[in-house]
Amino acid sequence: MYGSDRAGDDAERTAFRKTEKKYKLYYENSKSTKKKKQPKQVDLSEVLDFKSISESFNQNGELPPGVVHVNFGLDRPIFGLENRPGFYFIPGALTLDEQCTWIRESLTNFPQPPNRTNHNVIYGPISNLFVAAKEGKVFVEEERSDNGLDSEPSASVSNGDSHRWKFYEEDIARSRGKTCKTVPASVLLRKLRWSTLGLQFDWSNRNYAVSLPHNKIPNALCRLAKRMAEPAMPIGEEFRPEAAIVNYFGSGDTLGGHLDDMEADWSKPIVSMSFGCKAIFLLGGKSRQDEPLAMFLRSGDVVLMAGEARECFHGVPRIFTDEENAEITPLELRFSDEDDRCFLDYIRTSRININIRQVL
Repeated sequence: MYGSDRAGDDAERTAFRKTEKKYKLYYENSKSTKKKKQPKQVDLSEVLDFKSISESFNQNGELPPGVVHVNFGLDRPIFGLENRPGFYFIPGALTLDEQCTWIRESLTNFPQPPNRTNHNVIYGPISNLFVAAKEGKVFVEEERSDNGLDSEPSASVSNGDSHRWKFYEEDIARSRGKTCKTVPASVLLRKLRWSTLGLQFDWSNRNYAVSLPHNKIPNALCRLAKRMAEPAMPIGEEFRPEAAIVNYFGSGDTLGGHLDDMEADWSKPIVSMSFGCKAIFLLGGKSRQDEPLAMFLRSGDVVLMAGEARECFHGVPRIFTDEENAEITPLELRFSDEDDRCFLDYIRTSRININIRQVL
């Protein structure tokens, strides 16, 4: 997982890296500090658009060179690539209700302990991060022996040393700010990069630590993953969802070229679901020297990678958070109620990806 065949300066000169830089978000240089930074224009004419391809195929049966239709009998077209066996793209595979459900779950329940997140290393397990951010709470580090706060904290975590972190109301946290480290919950939410479901991945040793405590993947998500995985499964076999990684992207965030290579059986697909702002996905070859194909990923799209496609480098160099290109109007309308405002504020500038794997 996230493996590489080269490192350092050599990687900077590969075809994959050059394409990453081509689509990455850069800003125009401005002498004025008061003006809002403007993103540099990028040529998107070579980016595959499976939404447009699907619409054209439904109208006249035509496909661009190199794209094939996979006849599987689902209620929507499935596409593959002639030179990437085992790669499947299902545009608009998820309903709007499904998208909203898994956006909510990804922000409220999936980062909950004992599931691990990128915050565990510094802060330990953090409970109810999304709720704390919604309520404007502040994370405060204090010594274990200090009982000087009058207000009962809303949550407490331990990072294994002589300190502990707790969520407090902002006014109480401000009174402690000169003697304790503080981090607004909203900042921690924006710095949430990944969480893990099911079998937990050990990033230090690059393997699955089956002994770590974890929450099972929700049954509804398992059923959805099994249904989506069917086109890529060997005949007569059923996909077994055993682990999932949830990736969170904000404006300017990227996912560098990598391989997902820690699962035992590569004939089984990775099921990748996209939510939120539109992104560019790069699918390369078995070497970083192979020039990758770029394609748009929109909310509700599903990608499957099995067999030979599991050996291909892939990554996400860009997400679009501007109103013109994000393409999240249906989500904005669905999250328009006041109770959903916190989800709307987040997803307007973010993308979430859930990728589900069969490990054993």
